Amino acid sequence: MTLRRSIRWWGAITVLIASSGCSSDSNGVEVSNVASSAAPEATAGDTTPAPTGAASTSPSAASTTAATASPPLVDPVVTLTQLGTFPHPVEVAWRSTDGLTYVVEQDGQVVIMTDGQPGAVALDMTDLTSADGERGLLGLAINAEGTLAYVDYTNNDGNTRIDEYAIDADGIFDPASQREVLGFDQPYPNHNGGDIDFGPDDMLYISAGDGGSGGDPDRRALNLGEWLGKLLRIDPRHSADAAYTVPSDNPFVGVEGARPEIWAYGLRNPWRISFDRSTGDLWIADVGQGQWEEVDVGWAADGGGRGLNFGWSAMEGNHRFNDDQSADGVTPPIHEYEHVGQDCSISGSALYRGTAVPALVGWYVFADYCSGQVRALQIADRAEVKQVGLAKTGSVTAISEGPDGELFVLTSGGQIYAIAPG
Repeated sequence: MTLRRSIRWWGAITVLIASSGCSSDSNGVEVSNVASSAAPEATAGDTTPAPTGAASTSPSAASTTAATASPPLVDPVVTLTQLGTFPHPVEVAWRSTDGLTYVVEQDGQVVIMTDGQPGAVALDMTDLTSADGERGLLGLAINAEGTLAYVDYTNNDGNTRIDEYAIDADGIFDPASQREVLGFDQPYPNHNGGDIDFGPDDMLYISAGDGGSGGDPDRRALNLGEWLGKLLRIDPRHSADAAYTVPSDNPFVGVEGARPEIWAYGLRNPWRISFDRSTGDLWIADVGQGQWEEVDVGWAADGGGRGLNFGWSAMEGNHRFNDDQSADGVTPPIHEYEHVGQDCSISGSALYRGTAVPALVGWYVFADYCSGQVRALQIADRAEVKQVGLAKTGSVTAISEGPDGELFVLTSGGQIYAIAPG
C-alpha cells in the first residue's frame, strides 16, 4: 500500500484547511492561504528554538536530470490530515527498497510508522542521548540498499556523533552492530545542525551548525579549518582502518589548512537539508540569528553546492552581520523572511513531488517553528516567483518527505500531519 493510499485509509482527522484569507475552525485553529511576493515576515533575539523535535529526510533515488514544470495556474490549497501522535518527533525517514517509514524521536528512539500510527521500535538509544533543548537524536539516513542506517545525535557529553547500524529485513536496527563513523565536539549546547541525507551521488551529507551561543562568537562558520558551520560530505562505509572515506572530488581536498570533509560553508544552523528527487538540487533551511531566516540552494547543474559560501556570519540572509568577516564570494539565499509577528526559526523541508496535490508540485514547502505557519515557495528560473501560506498549526519541528514524495508536518506537541488535497 503506497503512502498516498494509506493517507486515504488511515481514518485520520482533518484539522486544518487552507482558504483565502484567515479564519478559525471549530477548534479555534487559524488557517490561511495568503499570497505574498517574497515579502518577509519575522521576532527578535537569538531564538533557535529548543526543537523537542526537529530533524532530516532519508535518501531518495534522485535523478540529476532537471525536470521543468509549467507554473500552476492556481495557488495550491491543502488540508493537514492528522496521523498518529509521537512523543518527540523530529523527522520522518524511510527505506527506499520497500518504503518502510520511520519516525525519529529526539529522546533517542526510532519508531516504525505503520498506517500512520506508532509501530515497533526499530532502535532505542536512550542510554546514549536525551532530548535536552537542541540536543538529542536529530537525524537519520538509510543507504540505498536498505541495509545500513546512520544516525546523527549528541551524546551524553553534548558532542555530535554519527553512528552506523545494520538493519534486518523487518527494519529493526541491530544495536550490537553500532559503529562510530565520525564525531566532533560542540562548544555550546545549541546550533548542532543534525540533519544527514544521502545525496543522488550516494554520498552522505551532514549538516553541522556553527557550534552555538549567538552571533558566531568564535568565528567558526567561515573558517575552513573547522567542521562547524558547514555541510560535510563523506563516504560513510569503512575501508581498511578508516571509519569513513573523504571523496576525492570534495572541493577542499588538498587545500592547506582546510578540512577535506567540507562540501559547503558559511552556515549558522542548517537544521534541515533535502535533495530534490526530480533534479538533485540541494536545498538548505538555515536558521537565522535575530532577524532573518533563509533558504539556500545548491543547483545540481552547477555542482550541487560544491564549495559554496552561504555567508554566515559575514551575512545574515542578505544583510551584513559581522563586519570583521569577509563577504566576498557569498552565494545569497533564494528566499529570506524577517522576524515579524511570531516568526522566529525556519523548519526545513523539501520540494513537493507527490501526486496528491497537483498544484503544489515543484513548490518548496517549509514552516516556522514559533508561528507554526506552513508556507510554500514557487520557483522558476532559479528565482522565487511568490510565496503562499498553506496552513497554520502548532510549533513545527520539521517537514519531511515520504517515500512517494508526499510530505509530513511534525510538531513539538507530537502531532504528525500529512499534507493532503484541500
